[in-house]
Amino acid sequence: MRGLAILLGYTLLGNAIHTLLSVPISGNVIGMVLLVISLFAGWIKLAWIEETAQFFLKHMMIFFAPVIVGTMMFFGVIGDQWIVVVVTLIVPTIIVLLVTAGIAARQSGKVKERTYE
Repeated sequence: MRGLAILLGYTLLGNAIHTLLSVPISGNVIGMVLLVISLFAGWIKLAWIEETAQFFLKHMMIFFAPVIVGTMMFFGVIGDQWIVVVVTLIVPTIIVLLVTAGIAARQSGKVKERTYE
């Protein structure tokens, strides 16, 4: 029960920060970042939340059910706009892959820095 209280507390704290400060980051993400900081700082012990976190991970499909139902409800709209959906899914993915590959290659030393003289 303590693990659930901790996870819900950080979620509520993140949502409160999001609402009060009007930050453009989701309150859930803020809460997760605060939880990670607390874990690394030693304020929260992993053992306190591990069992609850494992339960949520095991039953994660339950959390995706609303998204699946929403997709099925708007299947006609998605079907009408399939080109836009495909382009907005594929193009950004390719861009992220290329940028990540470029950064990884540069960091590993496979790409040499250009010197301009």
